[in-house]
Amino acid sequence: MPKSGKKSAEPKTISPSKPPLLESILNAETLLLDQSRSREANLESAVRIFLEFLHGFESMEIDRPCVTVFGSARFKEGHEYYELARQAGRALAEAGFAVMTGGGPGVMEAANRGAKEAGGLSIGCNIILPHEQEPNPYVDRSIDFDHFFVRKVMLLKYSSGFIVMPGGFGTLDEVFETMTLIQTEKITRFPIVAMGMDFWMPLTGFVTGSLLRAKTISDEDRELVEATDDPQKAVDTIIAHLKESNLPVPTARPKKKRKRAAPRKTK
Repeated sequence: MPKSGKKSAEPKTISPSKPPLLESILNAETLLLDQSRSREANLESAVRIFLEFLHGFESMEIDRPCVTVFGSARFKEGHEYYELARQAGRALAEAGFAVMTGGGPGVMEAANRGAKEAGGLSIGCNIILPHEQEPNPYVDRSIDFDHFFVRKVMLLKYSSGFIVMPGGFGTLDEVFETMTLIQTEKITRFPIVAMGMDFWMPLTGFVTGSLLRAKTISDEDRELVEATDDPQKAVDTIIAHLKESNLPVPTARPKKKRKRAAPRKTK
């Protein structure tokens, strides 16, 4: 922050949160998927899911194009993938994008951190887990969800593109579901950029050597994902697609000097 008496303009953020429509309950998704539950209990869960969707729609007010960054929660500061995600978050924010993640640590924290350091809008869609995953301290707005599938809808619905960093089962689930929705034309095509090319190389070999060879996918399906380790190229790929599809393109922000982002204060 400038040391002069004049206040600097704060980046626009999502409107202040209203009282949540859904009271969070522990193990909500575990209960939902329990096959021994009664019909009445399942109907009650359906109502809770509906209210959770309403909570997400009510909270998601984003005033600019948004890009979601996926990746593992396990990479710590100083790891090459953490730093790459941080650079990507910064490049996205400088291009004018809001940056959204799953709100947790690791790659998610790094992307939110880079966006905040660039003065951009940083959003986290946090999942409530039994081990109490806490939102990372670099989000301007954190929205909590009980159900993974509701959270995935929000991450997808409000994004103009995805950047996929190295990750585990959750990351693979998110990227393959998105590719399936594009492949089956359930959603319009939008850019997916994979970063951390050494990490993804064995999977690329499996897709080409097994899936394509067995004809379980088409040759054009391989084009659903582009790969680069250059954060600016990743951003340029997303912008080029938006322009080609006549979709809104963000307004670039003036670049800020690199400095450490102050974590959001938590109670």
